[in-house]
Amino acid sequence: MIEVTVTVNGREYREAVEPRLLLSDFLRHTLGLTGTHVGCEHGVCGACTVLVDGTSMRSCLLLAAQADGVEIVTVEGLAGDGELNPLQAAFRECHALQCGFCTPGILTATTDLLSRGTPSREEIVDMLSGHLCRCTGYEPIVEAIAKAAKA
Repeated sequence: MIEVTVTVNGREYREAVEPRLLLSDFLRHTLGLTGTHVGCEHGVCGACTVLVDGTSMRSCLLLAAQADGVEIVTVEGLAGDGELNPLQAAFRECHALQCGFCTPGILTATTDLLSRGTPSREEIVDMLSGHLCRCTGYEPIVEAIAKAAKA
């Protein structure tokens, strides 16, 4: 076992983990933060994307032990005081989700994208190329991200 100290959504955790435990499994099963979804477990679908020290990363490609000392934000950490943030509100207003499986990863990746400025449509589409969504056809997602970028 390896002891890991990590800050997740502003709260510090100190846990003993197996050396081969994936960060996605640590978040879901150890910490109970089930908003981080696991789809492909190969880094292809983007459903498990979280922010690691402000940068979007696939949690299925990281070991929990690699997260020692970092700050992680999951989809649960995006809203404040139970209120949707502007990005989440734009997703609701633009009907940018249906089943919702891909949504947490897209929201966290978009948070990283928006932190770097106002993206062009091409930059939004490029970021979304790393996320699989079987329900929306992507256009409502692009619209929601563009709307949030203007807010």
